[in-house]
Amino acid sequence: MTIRVLIADDQALIRTGLRGILESAPDIDVVGEATTGREAVEQARSTRADVVLMDIRMPEVDGLEATRLITADDDLAGLRVLILTTFELDEYVLRALRAGASGFLGKGATPTELLDAIRTVARGDALLSPKATQALIARFLTAAEPGPHTDATTLAALTDRDREILAPVALGLSNDDIAERLYLSPSTAKTHVNRAMTKLGVRDRAQLVVIAYQTGLVRPGDVASP
Repeated sequence: MTIRVLIADDQALIRTGLRGILESAPDIDVVGEATTGREAVEQARSTRADVVLMDIRMPEVDGLEATRLITADDDLAGLRVLILTTFELDEYVLRALRAGASGFLGKGATPTELLDAIRTVARGDALLSPKATQALIARFLTAAEPGPHTDATTLAALTDRDREILAPVALGLSNDDIAERLYLSPSTAKTHVNRAMTKLGVRDRAQLVVIAYQTGLVRPGDVASP
């Protein structure tokens, strides 16, 4: 299946470089380029992209607001936003995830990492590596102003099994890793993850990660058990 990608960045040189990398992959098709957040929203609707590579700092409407507008649009429910940041722990990353982004990638990533990240968010699988996930969430949830807190009662709709699976999701583990640790099949692990997303009303694993930390189910510094 070909992944349709929209590039949103206000710097022509970066857009050209990204296009060159993406067009080298047989399973990825660049369907448009946007230079502002407003254009990104408009083209997300017109091109029917699967993934938007979204820069944060853009004119008119920034990447955060553009992400919020895209993920709030029911007609774009299947579209994923991958945030591109100058620094891996950019101060806006968690806000982007709260806005509905499916993940983030530093602009210093290799071409292979970029292509893999696009494929990852396109299939709605793992958000980030465990190390990157923990570093990101720990950094921002322990900040002076981490943003709105989510009450633990939010998890009331989940079964004990759902919660047992949500914790390793928040630590960045893939369905295969979760299945191995909990003695399940990967398809069963995926079913529980999808069920948790439905019950909590979120789009993807990125939002599950945020909720798990904000409700205290998982805390900064926690690690996946061996």
